[in-house]
Amino acid sequence: MNKILIVDDEPNILLSLEFLFKKEGYKVFIARDGEEAMDIIEENDPELVILDIMMPKVDGYEVCRYLKKNHKDVKVIFLTAKSKHQDIQKGMDLGADLYLTKPFSTKDLVNKVKTLMN
Repeated sequence: MNKILIVDDEPNILLSLEFLFKKEGYKVFIARDGEEAMDIIEENDPELVILDIMMPKVDGYEVCRYLKKNHKDVKVIFLTAKSKHQDIQKGMDLGADLYLTKPFSTKDLVNKVKTLMN
């Protein structure tokens, strides 16, 4: 079973994405901040991380740096409200596989996750 970690400090997004991806057959872990995300990554070794940027404690950029240094094979999708060109460029430069902005289409997100997981 493919494992996904969803990291977002917005409870509605976090819980709706958790429900959505469980329904799609994925094993889903959730984290409410970057610090919690890094602990879950070490304990559960997900194949893909859906990552917000603006979060308490440790931001999404730092989590992505950590992933690309310590878990190079993990796919990263930034899912964030930060939509300026420099934000997107920074995310891609850090090694993200995809950068999506909020609001977003859940159908599109599911399709992109399926593509990255294959």
